[in-house]
Amino acid sequence: MTIFDNQPGRPRVINAGASRGVLAIIGIAIVGLIAIILLFNCVTRIGTGNVGVLTLFGRVTGETLPEGIHIINPLKTVNELSIRSQSVKESANVPSSEGLMMSLDTSLIYHLNPDHAAEVFQKLGPRYEDVVIEPSLRSAIREATASHSANALYSGERDAVAKQIFESLNTQLTARGMII
Repeated sequence: MTIFDNQPGRPRVINAGASRGVLAIIGIAIVGLIAIILLFNCVTRIGTGNVGVLTLFGRVTGETLPEGIHIINPLKTVNELSIRSQSVKESANVPSSEGLMMSLDTSLIYHLNPDHAAEVFQKLGPRYEDVVIEPSLRSAIREATASHSANALYSGERDAVAKQIFESLNTQLTARGMII
């Protein structure tokens, strides 16, 4: 809207639409800021040696992301799980077939199968080592030593006991998404 203000000696033009232009610029700036925030929420980075499991409103979507930069739905959350080799050490007092208690130190080297990361995150959670690996290791050790004599654990049958523990753990943990 333009209004002519005629003062003696010089006409003046007053533009009443200038305030609308300022509001339009503020509106565009707000929309631009929201777009930038959404853009930054759409880009995610998965660190080296990890895999990303996507969740939407707390529900695991089943999608996994390999390491690197990815564009995702801004409403999804990325949960990183390590696929690097990890070690669990266990010192246990275990019974032999004769009922003797022996001190036994064992180590287990494993890593998460990236193809099963979403399933592991959904069913076991991010602390899967505490939930399934350590209890399975303890159980396999006790099972293997209970069927052998104390003498066997300190002689040439030691490899047979180790193989029995490995086979038991491999059967249990491979089904749960771990590689021993």
